[in-house]
Amino acid sequence: MITISRLAPDDRATWEELFRAYIDFYERTEPAEMYERAWQEFQEGTRLHALGARLDGEIVGITHFFVHPSTSGADVCYLQDLFTAPEARGRGVAAALIAAVADWGRDQGCGRVYWHTQASNSTARRVYDKVADDPGFIKYQIDLPPQD
Repeated sequence: MITISRLAPDDRATWEELFRAYIDFYERTEPAEMYERAWQEFQEGTRLHALGARLDGEIVGITHFFVHPSTSGADVCYLQDLFTAPEARGRGVAAALIAAVADWGRDQGCGRVYWHTQASNSTARRVYDKVADDPGFIKYQIDLPPQD
């Protein structure tokens, strides 16, 4: 049985292991300070939020999300990160995490939950295609490195 809950202080090591695997999947490298800042934000639970999925009491999936305003309606919830441990894939963990974020967003008065993934992420897209609609948007991005 999958249970979803907010991450507790004792979950830090497992959360970081899963988050680092997520970062590795997208071939990124992040400094240790990023993990610390994110964890502190999740523990405060005011701007950034995190949930963990447990199977048999062990955390096997995580998601990070936040609310932001929309110019054309109610606030929206952005599901920024979602990762399931490889050994737990195919057991409904990702779908359960998405459903929990949708429930949370609904409780907050959000008009929708949305997220992005790489077009090549076929494993995740099989789940996403079952639980959500693909509105067909293409993402554009400008990176803004810190100025000295």
